[in-house]
Amino acid sequence: MFDPEKLIRKGLPKGYLKDIVVRLFLGGITYLIVVIAVLLFAKIISDGAPALFTSKFPFVDTEFLTARNETLHVFDDLQGTRHQLPASRYNEYLAAHPGEAIYNEHTFSYSGGGIAGPIVGTALLTVGSIILALFFGVSAAIYLAEYAKQSPFIHAVRLAILNLAGIPSIVFGLFGFSVFVLAVPVITATPSDRTLLAIPLFLNDWVLSFQGWNSSLIAGCATLACMILPVIITASEESLRAVPQGFRDASLAMGGTRWQTIRKCVLPYSLPGILTSSLLAITRVAGETAPIMFTAAVAAKDDLPWQGLSNPFGILSSQVQALPYHIYTLAARIPNSEYTQRAQYGSVLVFLILVAILSSGSMVLRAKMRSNLKW
Repeated sequence: MFDPEKLIRKGLPKGYLKDIVVRLFLGGITYLIVVIAVLLFAKIISDGAPALFTSKFPFVDTEFLTARNETLHVFDDLQGTRHQLPASRYNEYLAAHPGEAIYNEHTFSYSGGGIAGPIVGTALLTVGSIILALFFGVSAAIYLAEYAKQSPFIHAVRLAILNLAGIPSIVFGLFGFSVFVLAVPVITATPSDRTLLAIPLFLNDWVLSFQGWNSSLIAGCATLACMILPVIITASEESLRAVPQGFRDASLAMGGTRWQTIRKCVLPYSLPGILTSSLLAITRVAGETAPIMFTAAVAAKDDLPWQGLSNPFGILSSQVQALPYHIYTLAARIPNSEYTQRAQYGSVLVFLILVAILSSGSMVLRAKMRSNLKW
């Protein structure tokens, strides 16, 4: 006879306990990562907050954000009061107290003043490299996705692009130094003594000199752009391929050219995905030290990049400070002390805030474009 009770599974389903164990294991790993990240950020905030925030209005140490970086002088006066003064204010103190003895004087390089120079340099390097990488990366992605035919050569190109993404940043730094700093051609009337080759242009004394851009902002931006090109190209190509083929077919059927189809029907709908790749690029570019150390960054600079220039394009040939290199200098090249630690953690906190602002701006722009472009 038919027994309906046999159709009812008694007890726990088979594999139920195993499913609970796996779920708890995976959830535990996830929340462990979250806890580690929270502890890391809490440590940075707790150590960096005293350097960035104050108890008085506007509750932010604006001098730390706007003053140039200087050597910190720590000393005691005749009354035993301990002073902590950056080099400029230290000189003012000496001028105001001529002949007065000071005691227990110690100096700490790059630990006084503010970090306006590193902030500006980091922003310029990040924005400049993103602009270059997006221009060349999106151009290459358009060719690979829309124009190139499938062939062993194109497959080899894609494989090479993927392999470039795994190259250490120090290699890109050496590449940028040997190419952009020392060898890239420039048009000049006074070639450098180290030029590799000078080709006359038969226009007065102008020659095409393979002498490089020297250590400069443009060399650093070009090096960082090369480093993030694989990410930009790969993500942009996938975004282009995600646009439905029907958009292309409809445009071509109405008499549009291939470029008109790409510009009007493909690129606008792939922009949110392209901006996603720029998010990943921003976080990597802003935190790199090795490439800019060889091509653009200096530990100390009295003026901001645009000060003292005769023309606005001169900023491209000037060296800059950068927060990652500034933090590296404080942590690795300066003897550790309570005064250098304050500058270290304050710089790290400002660096994280700067990266968060750049990333958040890209996320907001991507979300706005995605909400306006739907299919």
